[in-house]
Amino acid sequence: MAPPPQPLPPGLSLGRTLGKERFHKSQHWGFCNNVAMLVGEDKPGIGGEPLPGQKLKPKHSVFPAGMGSDAPAWVAFDKQVLSFDAYVEEEVPDKNQELYRIRHCKIYFYLEDDTIQVIEPQVKNSGIMQGTIVRRHRIPLPPPNEDEYYTIDHFNINTEVIFYAQRYKITDCDQFTKNFLRKMGVRLNPPASRPDDPYTKERQKILDSMNPLRPYERIDTLKQFLEHDGHVLRFFCVWDDPESMFHDPRELVLHYYLSDDTIDIKEITPVNSGRDAVPLFLRRDKLPKYAPTGLYQPGTITARTVLNVFGNLVGNRGRYILDNRKTGAVHQEFYRDSDLKIGEVINVWGRKILLCDCDEFTKDYYRTKYGIEDFTPVPYKTSPPPKPEKTFPPYTGFGSEEDSLCSCMGLLPKPPQKDFKKFMEKDRSGLESNILRFLAKLVTDSPIDKDRKFIICYFLSDDTISVYEHTQRNSGILGGKFLERGRIKKPGQELFKSEPSEYFKAQDLFVGARVCFHGHNFLLVDADEYTINYMEKHANEFSVADTGFILKKLKDIAEPRSREIRQVFAATDPEHTKVIEYEPFRNLIVSFTDGAFSEHEIMTLGRYYGVKEEYETDLHLLLAVAQEQLKKNSFENFGQLSAVLAYNDREKCGVLPYQMCRTICKSFKLPLADDLLEAVLTMFEDDNKQVEYKKFLDGLNWRENQIPAFQTIKLPLKNEDDWNGQPPSLPFKKIKYLPLLDDLFGKEE
Repeated sequence: MAPPPQPLPPGLSLGRTLGKERFHKSQHWGFCNNVAMLVGEDKPGIGGEPLPGQKLKPKHSVFPAGMGSDAPAWVAFDKQVLSFDAYVEEEVPDKNQELYRIRHCKIYFYLEDDTIQVIEPQVKNSGIMQGTIVRRHRIPLPPPNEDEYYTIDHFNINTEVIFYAQRYKITDCDQFTKNFLRKMGVRLNPPASRPDDPYTKERQKILDSMNPLRPYERIDTLKQFLEHDGHVLRFFCVWDDPESMFHDPRELVLHYYLSDDTIDIKEITPVNSGRDAVPLFLRRDKLPKYAPTGLYQPGTITARTVLNVFGNLVGNRGRYILDNRKTGAVHQEFYRDSDLKIGEVINVWGRKILLCDCDEFTKDYYRTKYGIEDFTPVPYKTSPPPKPEKTFPPYTGFGSEEDSLCSCMGLLPKPPQKDFKKFMEKDRSGLESNILRFLAKLVTDSPIDKDRKFIICYFLSDDTISVYEHTQRNSGILGGKFLERGRIKKPGQELFKSEPSEYFKAQDLFVGARVCFHGHNFLLVDADEYTINYMEKHANEFSVADTGFILKKLKDIAEPRSREIRQVFAATDPEHTKVIEYEPFRNLIVSFTDGAFSEHEIMTLGRYYGVKEEYETDLHLLLAVAQEQLKKNSFENFGQLSAVLAYNDREKCGVLPYQMCRTICKSFKLPLADDLLEAVLTMFEDDNKQVEYKKFLDGLNWRENQIPAFQTIKLPLKNEDDWNGQPPSLPFKKIKYLPLLDDLFGKEE
């Protein structure tokens, strides 16, 4: 009676048991004290000690545990491979030509994971599948040790290994493998000889004894193609066609291809020449040099020559063989790059073509290869006739001059194009208005019009001008718009003419300029601060605001009188304060230059050498204006703002940086203008540029510290009543004249 089947261990099914039969070949399930457990030959005893007579298998192929580096094998031996030369002897029972076959191969042993790969090099026309014979993996030892795998200890020179019943004879290895095996303590055997394949050797004897029926003449042009592919020499040529009716020269372009020494020629067909435009004058091919007698007869030049051995002796039938010596061959010469030079005449199938010029690449090529430096072109083009000047009919008076001109440019008139780029660059952007504003008065003898005030606005985006009149009470003149915005022509120009009219530009407007707008003469007496700053910032466009240009102009005039000018300036400053008032400074410049300087140029010098005055702004006024704005916008969140400022004060010193205070105020959306907020913050800065935020909040708190009354700001007011010959109002009153004299005449010794 058969014993009852033993139950499987928990968690293991029959399918999994069959699938892992090979894995558990050296292990089996047993019972100990009626408990199923895994037992095997490689299981140690109690405490991990081997049992009596038990032989444990090594876990490491190269180093035993505890020896060598602590790094794992796949890190320590990464990309390190042992290479062995081997061969395998293979029987061939089905062929009489060969009884066995020798197949040479390479055995690669990867140190990182003990995997092995066998590769057979490809042999041309071998007729058998070659390449990878054994893919890379761990290969087990032949029976009866099939549960173990090949390691480095199984490899040596002049030994045999068996991979899946195939015997490989190792004959040699590379130098790295020899060094590695020696360091591992392996004593290398002497290299073995590698036998030749008998069938391959026999085939080689047959091939060596055979002579080709037609000797093959190999001309290798691959190197030339790879070195000069895409390199083309270009020459500009001319051909004087003698058969043409008017004997006009025909312009050609010759291309020489360095990759294969071929030439093609294209013809440049002028417009309305009456000739048909053909793709190529000469197709791409090698261009032969012909003898002076003319062209060769057909069949004279051939790739191969033959010999008639018997002539007509055997029944008028010749016996022809290939002429290896090429005794009757005609050697034909072709044009090379060394034959092409400027001034040379080449023969293109009977046509004499003169090389006149070449491009820069061709010059560099000949300069580098042949050392030629003379590339003087041969003149072959006649000077073109002068182009007739295009004239336009005079302006008709209908529409603008630009519209009238566009109607003459084509059959379909198009509207005139505006300078869109200039419009985008000079259009209003944020605080940059790009508008120049000047204060002007009428140049007239009428007592009524003398007191009229005008504001002239020049728009840089489209060069237009608009004029507004300042409204004055009880003057009897209605102010407002005086001149519609638009471009204004300069006076004194003919109306009906072909040339475009000149319009006023931004350079024509400056302080002291006299302009005429549609019959009204204006004198520009002042400008706003933005206009003056803009002109000084773009001094390269406005000469009246260029300090360097003005100083050079003044130096040319005043240098002969330098000593007198120094004495006059010193007499103007009797107390030796080194500064004078602007009024006497202006009068001196006018007297020295005899009116050659405009009012704007004198003002530019005054601004450059002036002493800028510091105007004190009343703190109470700033706080009153700020409180008024906060009150109108119902801002009362001072407690939370104070808490945030105190939180950012990590050192609890009562001050914060200016930029941090400004950022926190902006985060609370404090309803104050940027310039007002910056001015108030500046008022509460200490010597270290730190803002005392507690005093700042107390000053803004209109609930607790309300400022009842406003106070005035002490700023100079512009005097617009005295215009005639008077200087414009300036933010300074005194001029430092010594630096001016030093810049003009140098420092006085």
